[in-house]
Amino acid sequence: MSQLNEALERTLLQVAEFYDGRKVGDAGHLGFRRSSDLSKVLSSLKTMMRQGLWEPEKSLFLDMGCADGRVNVLMSYLAKMSVGIELDDWTLDDYAPLRKELDGLLAEKRLLSPSNNIFLYHGDSMDESLHDRIHRETGVRFDRFDVFYTYLTMMEEFAELIVRKAGPGALFMVYGLEKILPRLDGFHLLTPERPLEGIIALYRKMA
Repeated sequence: MSQLNEALERTLLQVAEFYDGRKVGDAGHLGFRRSSDLSKVLSSLKTMMRQGLWEPEKSLFLDMGCADGRVNVLMSYLAKMSVGIELDDWTLDDYAPLRKELDGLLAEKRLLSPSNNIFLYHGDSMDESLHDRIHRETGVRFDRFDVFYTYLTMMEEFAELIVRKAGPGALFMVYGLEKILPRLDGFHLLTPERPLEGIIALYRKMA
């Protein structure tokens, strides 16, 4: 599937609009919390689909720093499984109230509900025991996830983990990059000239 059907397209646009209206950025008393712009993530996913880099309903997605789970909600429509890990429990606590509000809005507009494939965990993405727990509860080992996502803050540490444990060809989406796109050992940079939507660098793990 290289393009979205009309109902799914309208739903994803509404999900992106909902969360993008509730972002926490660089300013204000919670300025250290930064939220991904879902409209840019969605546009990037469409590009990846056209290029054959994303397989809807087949890809296994892991957000290694999911905050309030907004990217996981978006990905739930387009992935076989959407898993997120967040170190700060008080940030993850925002997931439930936002999700409740979103579900009401989608029902009111007669749009599609998120799939029941979202699994969110409080913990450290570098913690091997947490990955074991995720395997036990979802049936998916770390090396079976084929798309990884993070904000740029921990990209180098997560890149090392992906190189060490993920399968060949795994994709690594890094949000927050602009003009300077670092090379990562063990990865091919798939966006060498500019990041997707000017903000998401895309890497592929070497064989």
